[in-house]
Amino acid sequence: MPRDTGFPTADAENDFLRMRRRQVLSRLGAWLRREPDDVNIMLPFEEVVAALGRVGERRLGLQVVRLDSIIGSVDRTRDFDRRFRPTSGTSRQRWERLALARRRGESTPPIDVFRVGDLHFVVDGHHRVSVAHALGLTTIDAYVTEIVTRVSAAGIRYRGDLIVKDYRRIFLDRVPLDGEARAAVNLTDGWDYAELSEAVEAWGYRLMQDERVFLDRATVARRWYEEEFVPVVTMVRQAGLITTQTEAEAYLWVICERYRLIRSHTWNDEVLTSLRARV
Repeated sequence: MPRDTGFPTADAENDFLRMRRRQVLSRLGAWLRREPDDVNIMLPFEEVVAALGRVGERRLGLQVVRLDSIIGSVDRTRDFDRRFRPTSGTSRQRWERLALARRRGESTPPIDVFRVGDLHFVVDGHHRVSVAHALGLTTIDAYVTEIVTRVSAAGIRYRGDLIVKDYRRIFLDRVPLDGEARAAVNLTDGWDYAELSEAVEAWGYRLMQDERVFLDRATVARRWYEEEFVPVVTMVRQAGLITTQTEAEAYLWVICERYRLIRSHTWNDEVLTSLRARV
């Protein structure tokens, strides 16, 4: 907890001024470092859930929540920054009343949050979270409602990360992979998911033409992963052509180069030899 002078009212006022000063300095520092605009912006709940695809929800009741896991809000994204520092003096009186109560040892009601993965979004209690940060606390009591989503929230740090998650959600609608396959196919550039969707659907179309039978999306996705993705990635790895961050990126790169250079949809030793020589 910050230094206590013995005058709770003055300490509460200093708590608010300290948080405001840190918010201004943080914004200035981000500008000087030319960081992206979303570095200090609180994540908006509705945008996150829309990008991940909402499936359902369940109430988990009263729990102890880590403050550093609370990174967003349902409707107060402009009043506080990512670390719940006030962005203006508009709510100063209310903020200081809560800080004064905490410094006097008075209890405050638990906050209400939505949980998405390991992230928490405040429904009610923004000022209480801000005060808890100012007083150096690490946890806070909260009534938690868990939101179940189609795509995992893992890897979300900033607002810009939602673009990749949104493209992945759409990709999984078009290519409904499950289990190990779902976890294995990952891309770092959102637009690559759109290109990979097109590639999988084209592969499925050629498969249906060859077998003269209609296959649903789930079947195409499963067979593409087992009969195309895994064998190709294995061959590409053995050929020493993987220089990307993920196997899916390597697969997408090599099939695009194969067609651009060789005009072929087949895989054999001759294709790999030619591809390695010409790239």
